[in-house]
Amino acid sequence: MTVRDFHYYEPAEGHGLSHNPLNALVAPRPIGWISSRDAEGRVNLAPYSFFNAFNYDPPIIGFSSIAWKDSVQNASETREFTWNLVTRELGDQMNQTSSPLPRGEDEFQFAGLTAVAGRKVNVPRVGESRAAMECKVIDIVQFRNTAGQKVGGWLVLGEVVAVYIDKTLLKDGVYQTAEAYPIMRSGGLNDYVQVSPDNVFQIARLAGASSPSSHGKG
Repeated sequence: MTVRDFHYYEPAEGHGLSHNPLNALVAPRPIGWISSRDAEGRVNLAPYSFFNAFNYDPPIIGFSSIAWKDSVQNASETREFTWNLVTRELGDQMNQTSSPLPRGEDEFQFAGLTAVAGRKVNVPRVGESRAAMECKVIDIVQFRNTAGQKVGGWLVLGEVVAVYIDKTLLKDGVYQTAEAYPIMRSGGLNDYVQVSPDNVFQIARLAGASSPSSHGKG
């Protein structure tokens, strides 16, 4: 075994570095480009780097926010949101939608994006995005620390009720992740990673290994 010299820290005492490494350690992370609508009918579009899929059947995805921001507020009011895939050509516009605009100002218009009406939710998707998922909110959870005290972070979970996929990304019924050239957050202030066909490799699943729906032994 290679002997390594580790930088060790306990988060409660501080990391002792020039930048918190958490976002870089848990990376790359898919981007939750979340569109939503408030109770007054105003739309919002914002990117969240704490985002992922959590269940197969029913399909559940979620995003978390370190503050009670517009996306969380809207999801709590209307119980709906839509996730939009961020690809390399949409990176700059995605970044524009992270601007701290006044509540109610339309990020679709601000970033020059097309708002396409949803089919199962009253929330538009990004017309330029090559994949999207419409969701109904099933839970909004405020985080707690080990002492049981509430902290300023919320997880929004939604059941996927409609999916859009650019047909050119389907081959023999299989979605080609890399062909969309998705980008993901990779720590630091400005770092992103792009997935492309030339950096995809395969590891054969072991006989008797857990199915894709469980991804784990226990």
